[in-house]
Amino acid sequence: MWVTLNSDTYQRYHDVYIPTFNGTAQIDHLLISPFGVFIVETKNFKGWIFGDERAAQWTQSVYGKKNRFQNPLRQTYRQKKALAAHFDIDESLINTVVYFSGDCKLKTELPANVLRSGLGRYIKSFKSIVLSESELGELNTKLYQHSQNCTTTNRQHVKALRTRHNSKTACPKCGSALVEREARSGANAGRKFLGCSAFPKCRFIKN
Repeated sequence: MWVTLNSDTYQRYHDVYIPTFNGTAQIDHLLISPFGVFIVETKNFKGWIFGDERAAQWTQSVYGKKNRFQNPLRQTYRQKKALAAHFDIDESLINTVVYFSGDCKLKTELPANVLRSGLGRYIKSFKSIVLSESELGELNTKLYQHSQNCTTTNRQHVKALRTRHNSKTACPKCGSALVEREARSGANAGRKFLGCSAFPKCRFIKN
């Protein structure tokens, strides 16, 4: 997956846990380079993948059997927020990528940062230098120290994840308060739901 990326130019960190206001964020792969910071969320799926940039969930179809999973673009949105806040990084320097490995096919039109192949080529398309040598050195020092001192386990992360998504008071996506709303039109008109108080910046909703 990384064969076309020079390891001297792109410093790599894997399975990074970052503390947040309501748990932890877990980043599969993190690349630090003069051309920016790259968060790579990997999905090892097979079958057909159907998604929508704004939808809460996407669908995997394998021989007619459908499974729902969280929109990975929402995952990387939260990871980006957590990374920027914890390490004091300008969000404009952080790029997110969703990479599907395995024997799968993307069946709907998705943003350019959702890939089935060409991960290295996509990352190398960012050619403008945005981080100086001193900034890179400082950031890599912070990340190395964090990786050495972090004691969070995957089990703890999953537990925090379940707690966050079961909350009826705080948005699991951005942390803002959840408020009760009522659908005004469409097939669900009159039905009540929980929505993020930061709407339209954050569009999280919950039945």
